Amino acid sequence: MGGGPAGSMESRGVTPGPYRATQLWNELTAAFRAGMPLRQHRRRFQKHGRCFTAGEAADWLCALLRSHGSFGPDVSRPQALQLLGKFLKNHVIEDVRGRWGSEDVQDEGRLFRFPTTSPVKSVPHRHPELRKSSLENIFKEKESIFKLRHLSRRTPKKHVYQENTENVRSEIGDENKENPVEEREISQEDIGEIWRHIILMHLQTILGMPSLEEALDPAQVIPQYIIYNMTNTSKHGVVVLQNKADDLPHWVLSAMKCLANWPRSNDLSQPTYVGFERDVFRTIADYFLDLPEPLLTFEYYELFVNILGLLQPHLERVAIDALQICCLLLPPPNRRKLQLLMRMISRMSQNVDMPRLHDAMGTRSLMIQTFSRCVLRCAEEVDLDELLATRLVSFLMDHHQEILQVPSHLQAAVEKHLDYLRKGHIAYPGDELIPTLPTYSYCKQISPQEFDEQKVSTSQVAIAELLENIIKDKSLPLKEKKKKLKQFQKEYPAIYQTRFPTTESEAALFGDKPTIKQPMLVLKKPKFRGLRH
Repeated sequence: MGGGPAGSMESRGVTPGPYRATQLWNELTAAFRAGMPLRQHRRRFQKHGRCFTAGEAADWLCALLRSHGSFGPDVSRPQALQLLGKFLKNHVIEDVRGRWGSEDVQDEGRLFRFPTTSPVKSVPHRHPELRKSSLENIFKEKESIFKLRHLSRRTPKKHVYQENTENVRSEIGDENKENPVEEREISQEDIGEIWRHIILMHLQTILGMPSLEEALDPAQVIPQYIIYNMTNTSKHGVVVLQNKADDLPHWVLSAMKCLANWPRSNDLSQPTYVGFERDVFRTIADYFLDLPEPLLTFEYYELFVNILGLLQPHLERVAIDALQICCLLLPPPNRRKLQLLMRMISRMSQNVDMPRLHDAMGTRSLMIQTFSRCVLRCAEEVDLDELLATRLVSFLMDHHQEILQVPSHLQAAVEKHLDYLRKGHIAYPGDELIPTLPTYSYCKQISPQEFDEQKVSTSQVAIAELLENIIKDKSLPLKEKKKKLKQFQKEYPAIYQTRFPTTESEAALFGDKPTIKQPMLVLKKPKFRGLRH
């Protein structure tokens, strides 16, 4: 499995394999085995112990996924049932006759059980030599950015793009009047390297990661895309394409405008009929679903999946800022399509006048379920693809105005750095750019060890909540609850020890009597006095 087409991935040195998706899969399978209630069922005059129905498992999985930060409340029950099918295919579960390998779980009364061993997917790691080579390239690029030995002292030429940084330009102009300095010429290649470097520094600062190497290769950052996405926009911030052949067809744009402004759209002059809006919606959906590649591209799959693991309530701001930068990396036609799609489905979801587009599903759920795969998916099938895409599309819908706007602070940082280079203030390796970078009060640099500890603790929150669900489940028989807790203790001893630090706290849960009985009545021994005083 990989995050992009094999050819392009190999040519850029990107290691294939959805690391974060595999980790999430292992977390879910472990939580499912530890927490799914098992009981005796009777089918066709035969008793089956320690098993569950497909319907019971779908309900339990749906609750788990909705409480998990990487999936969220928009997970539907059919998606939970689909995940159960993936479990059956990968032998996480089997039916009571020992059969597995298919994804057939449509009969919700069908009985399943856990096999004796739990299959765990291995998490691939980048080969040490490739990792070393990648790091060496990064250091070489960083050094070349600071050195720029080939810069001449001629008057700089005009660049092919215009940047909206009037405030920065005016400050630079005032400073130049006071201290006239002979300026250097900067090539387009130099400008591109500066953009790449600053983008990587900002993203690493926002995420608080010691390294981006597991999620993003520097070669994947194409400065021409970033510059175009930053400078060629409409007044609403939507990318404007110079090559109209890359744009959405006119009939798709008209259909999207019709539904986004329903019922006030004046773009379509054709008379409407009963079910007209459903036909228009199907036309739009068919176009996006037929695209050969998702809008976020196969290449950036791993990057966006890693950000999904930050999607906790207290890290919402971090996720927004990280996604804002990541969406700048997209090819301009993809970014434009994503912007227009998010605007349309967001407006449709909030439009109380929008006719019902599906008999059994609300508008918001329909938007998410329909367009999730055309926004994010892996080049090769990944078992959690649909659930991860659902979570990301839901978050993009709610925050698309912030995520897909042009971040002006990046433009200012690059312009300021270019001015330093022109004046020769940065001439030697080791000169830092920290003064040009914004500070993030919610995120501080941590050591790799601290990062690993925080990553583990975040993933264990859902598992700790699962333990509480087992403890508070009043419908679970006492005997079965003890078995579940014993199994949980075996799988997650550290979390269990935190919840039950002493045997007394564990005994209090079940109301067990102490081993040594305390006397019910304590009589005070009388003091006998002698007859003589």
